[in-house]
Amino acid sequence: MKRCFWVDEKSEIYVKYHDEEWGVPKHDDRDLFELLVLESFQAGLSWITVLKKREAFRKAFDNFDVVKVAGYDDKKIEELLSNEKIIRSRGKINASINNAKIFIEIQNEYGSFSNYIWGFTDNKVIKLDSDTLPVSTPLSDKISKDLKKRGMKYVGTVIIYSYLQAIGVVDDHEKGCFKY
Repeated sequence: MKRCFWVDEKSEIYVKYHDEEWGVPKHDDRDLFELLVLESFQAGLSWITVLKKREAFRKAFDNFDVVKVAGYDDKKIEELLSNEKIIRSRGKINASINNAKIFIEIQNEYGSFSNYIWGFTDNKVIKLDSDTLPVSTPLSDKISKDLKKRGMKYVGTVIIYSYLQAIGVVDDHEKGCFKY
């Protein structure tokens, strides 16, 4: 089977992520929050690094329960900073807590975060028909700007574009890929 160029065929976790998850539309707010946090932790690193630590992140971040993460205190932050199984960045940890609070505000405003994020495309998957993948688009610019205005951190347009691909709002499987 031919896959997208970025998939390391020798990496079982990468193949599984590509084949079963990347670009598949997600509407569950827990899943949407998990990927938002993981994408922010990926900033400056490779996605495979995050994928390899994903299970440890799930355990450390209470399975990405947004209400629990929003309530993390200094003791929990120190616990996360001492956890060698995850990416230990005070800035990214603090951003995750901050973003959880704003995520909840968005849920309250829109009924769910899913309603908010999918509302940008009228609940339609965007299929780019290009031989090259962009790192951002006017859509990711717009969402990034809105999230920043609301106070979220680590939500630049490149991170948001990657997030949109991960949650299936954007389907960027390349033409030769079996998922195209």
